[in-house]
Amino acid sequence: MDFDRDYTMTIGGQAVSAAEVQAVINPATEEVIAHAPAASRAQLDDAVSAAKAAFPAWSALSFAERQEALRSIGQRLNHFKEDLMRLLTREQGKPRAGAEWELTGAIIWCDEIAKHELPILVAEDSPQRLIETRHIPIGVVGAITPWNYPVLLALWKILPALLAGNTVVVKPSPYTPLTTLKIGEMLRDVLPAGVLNIVSGGNDLGKWITQHPDIGKISFTGSTETGRRIMESASNGLKRITLELGGNDAAIVLPDVDPKKVAKELFWAAFQNSAQLCVAAKRLFIHADVYDDVAAELVEFAKTVKMGDGAQQGIDLGPIQNRMQFEKVKDLLEDSRQSGHNFLLGGDIPEGKGYFVPVTIVDNPPENSRVVAEEAFGPVLPLLKFDDVDEVVARANDTIYGLGGSVWSSDITTARKIAERLECGTVWINEIHAFSPHATFAGFKQSGIGVENATQGLLEFTNAQTIVTKRLLP
Repeated sequence: MDFDRDYTMTIGGQAVSAAEVQAVINPATEEVIAHAPAASRAQLDDAVSAAKAAFPAWSALSFAERQEALRSIGQRLNHFKEDLMRLLTREQGKPRAGAEWELTGAIIWCDEIAKHELPILVAEDSPQRLIETRHIPIGVVGAITPWNYPVLLALWKILPALLAGNTVVVKPSPYTPLTTLKIGEMLRDVLPAGVLNIVSGGNDLGKWITQHPDIGKISFTGSTETGRRIMESASNGLKRITLELGGNDAAIVLPDVDPKKVAKELFWAAFQNSAQLCVAAKRLFIHADVYDDVAAELVEFAKTVKMGDGAQQGIDLGPIQNRMQFEKVKDLLEDSRQSGHNFLLGGDIPEGKGYFVPVTIVDNPPENSRVVAEEAFGPVLPLLKFDDVDEVVARANDTIYGLGGSVWSSDITTARKIAERLECGTVWINEIHAFSPHATFAGFKQSGIGVENATQGLLEFTNAQTIVTKRLLP
């Protein structure tokens, strides 16, 4: 398989080109590395028609047969893992370690999601009546995936959708379509034609998917702003939706931590993947008793981390993935500078090629400043001082978002009590970003609707059907 050219869509099990193409840019060099097809509306119709035609046979397979298909997907990904990692670094920008984490996670998800089962719930089993609720597939699923983790988050949608018996049309981000297109190519002989279709394109393609009358479910990961538009568009046909959206996650550091030991963990909590992670720690609340020491240790550790082209050895952090997001982060930094905030580290954008924003740590800015209130989605972290637990819980919850959070303390009991008060879908204690295919992942408030992973995530791709059987005729 040639990973350097011939990027085609997969529609009905066939390679499909397009009359129009979009340039794909390496964010570390700003060079065009490939051109991806830009699907027409007719080609989307073809993909949906192929998925619809494949649905009866796919949904009629035994559950065990679909479980085996998921394991086969994992085996094929593992076979091409090195090639996919290199391509992912080129189009997304993340260094090798980040690409390996993502591909390894995707392969693990294939095997672990395949272990899930669809439950049958029995409400009554009496001599007179049997009441059972089973879960049946919806039909054609439209999956719209983001540019920060294009492989793993695509699999978070594809795997449970297929396992439940649906067929799928996937639209990757126009910034990172290449790896997903190649995965579509490598799975053409693994899955029956039409079961998995990959189409690439821009915003218009996303709108066509959310409006398409033959798509019964939309699963989307991305910004809250885009999620609102998808929800509005999908409402016309009352499509089922799962939305995993933005976050402004709080990390709370209690006074009993060892600043030197916790600094490395807090750094990666905030800056993994150059902070292009929906559950990155984006507001770091530190108790006043240890604020100065934790801040100093954090800065010292940050100085040891290398940022650069992810294709080079020894690089820990890559660039912002695209110019649009790069400009947003630059604007946020400029606002912080104009507001007179104190930068403990970073703040200046280097000259030269690539969308690089240096690790920036802001010293206790006001609560209502943009750098605190907005999700940066880039390597900019405000440190915020607090004195009282009730106060910091209120501040942490004072946001439209509710995706993730973390609490750091040697006192697990106290940390647990704080965690239970945080208004977010996942709270980690003394670690962060520990995901599992068997643990539900969901957001509160404007961080999303629905659930991913675990049995609940599988059920998101089904309709509940209750069958009531009266055992004795009148």
